Amino acid sequence: MNTCRLAFLSVAASFSLLAAPHALFDGKTLEHWEGNTNVWRVENGLLIGGDGKTAFKNNEFLASREEFGDFDLHLKFRLEGTEGFVNSGVQFRSQRVPHDPEMVGYQADIGDGWYGCLYDESRRNTVLARPSDDVLKAALHPLGQWNDYEVRCEGRHIIIRLNGKVTVDYVEADTKIPTTGHLGLQVHGGGKTRVSFKDIEIESIPAK
Repeated sequence: MNTCRLAFLSVAASFSLLAAPHALFDGKTLEHWEGNTNVWRVENGLLIGGDGKTAFKNNEFLASREEFGDFDLHLKFRLEGTEGFVNSGVQFRSQRVPHDPEMVGYQADIGDGWYGCLYDESRRNTVLARPSDDVLKAALHPLGQWNDYEVRCEGRHIIIRLNGKVTVDYVEADTKIPTTGHLGLQVHGGGKTRVSFKDIEIESIPAK
């Protein structure tokens, strides 16, 4: 095998390694995460926040220890609860607020009236993009059933898919907004919420 061919295969192998999906939850531990273990736990192979009986005063977040830039994130979630503001979300390109359980950054929202939305948590505090009623109706599985979320970030382009259907296709116009940050899982304050996550995987998108 000639030197050029060997070098090409070496680069290709490195590229494949970098782009391979990376599991962020092993079903047994919170190895890749940090947060309040009175709120977050592993149970029967699931990552669970809240107990459906306690309404927390503030939002509670489980944050990834690692930061990510351009990526494809895949996970499954199940939201349960009937009392108060039952809501959750998946943070990305986000940061912890010092001395506070809150996180700042983008959120793929979870909850009645919020599913499939892109929310700007504790920064602009507004919905940046939301799906039409028809798209959401076709995509969403009922409360208590498993749903799939995919979040793709590439540069300032953000796409959110709920059960395979695009609910958000958004390009950030503000060049001051960071394009890297932590992931986070939320239990929203004010509701007796239990939210479960599984099959959490992230795949880096190599720079063009």
